[in-house]
Amino acid sequence: MQFIDQVEIEVESGKGGDGIVAFRREKYVPAGGPSGGNGGKGGSVIFIAEENLQTLLDFKYNHRFQADNGARGGPNNRTGANGKDLILEVPCGTVVYDAETGEVIGDLTEPKQTLVVATGGKGGLGNQHFLSNRNRAPEYALPGLPGEIKQLRLELKLLAEVGIIGLPNAGKSTLISALSAARPKIADYPFTTLVPNLGVVRKPTGDGTVFADIPGLIEGASQGVGLGHDFLRHIERTRLLLHLIDATSDNILDDYNTIQQELQAYGRGLPDRPQVLALNKIDAVDQETQDLESVAKQISDICQAPVFQISAVTGAGLEPMLQQIWSILDQLNASEITEDHLMEEA
Repeated sequence: MQFIDQVEIEVESGKGGDGIVAFRREKYVPAGGPSGGNGGKGGSVIFIAEENLQTLLDFKYNHRFQADNGARGGPNNRTGANGKDLILEVPCGTVVYDAETGEVIGDLTEPKQTLVVATGGKGGLGNQHFLSNRNRAPEYALPGLPGEIKQLRLELKLLAEVGIIGLPNAGKSTLISALSAARPKIADYPFTTLVPNLGVVRKPTGDGTVFADIPGLIEGASQGVGLGHDFLRHIERTRLLLHLIDATSDNILDDYNTIQQELQAYGRGLPDRPQVLALNKIDAVDQETQDLESVAKQISDICQAPVFQISAVTGAGLEPMLQQIWSILDQLNASEITEDHLMEEA
């Protein structure tokens, strides 16, 4: 399936039906009076978040969506039928922007969450509505109001608790395939991963945690260089970053600094996000020429956190790393529960 995470579309809600002018003409009702019914309401355009969707592909080739118009009123005070609402399904994590102003209209993060983006026009009033003591036979009615037309930009930001980041070829895809049932493309050249991959990793308790394999970042990604600019937003929602560093690199410390600088330049809370650091591919390192312990200590001194040495291929070191991830997530959960409790008391 093609992964599409940004689209621009136009939506239009339905026009309200016109009210009509009509009078009762029954044989035994000499003073029938006005009986023109009101028009029906136009249909609205509504987004609904669905768990089983992972892409905005449905909006790539069809850029315009219109709800049904309301029906005009009928005689004998009959109100016209309302226009049918247009329901558009989007993946959970979709942010809806006004394409002209850049304003956020809504953020659909929960399954079945709905967002009305264009409200249908009201139906016009029929002449029976204007009956009064002064005007016993009104001969006018109101047209229905037009629907709303909006230019929208949809952005998909994947919902994952743990985002796996690192330079190209750091082994992110291999790791997510080792930890979960995800089967991303894996090859021995950079930029193998062109789209984010999601995988569910099971905790010892049996609960599932969603990991996201983010395509490789490079220097300048926050300014639009390479693939990183397109996918940095996918780690905005993550609660924890797993930073993989290629242990076979000639400049491990530089690789670490490159990613940290890009997170700092991108901002939006990413520099302050909790991180777990791991040197990957230790199975391929020549221990005589590469002192991993020394490099790991250097990075650990900088970030004031442990640096794990792992191999996604052999599974070495994965368990301690996962234990650290579960511990941090548990702390974040406990902190959120405490904050919610304090807010309720306040």
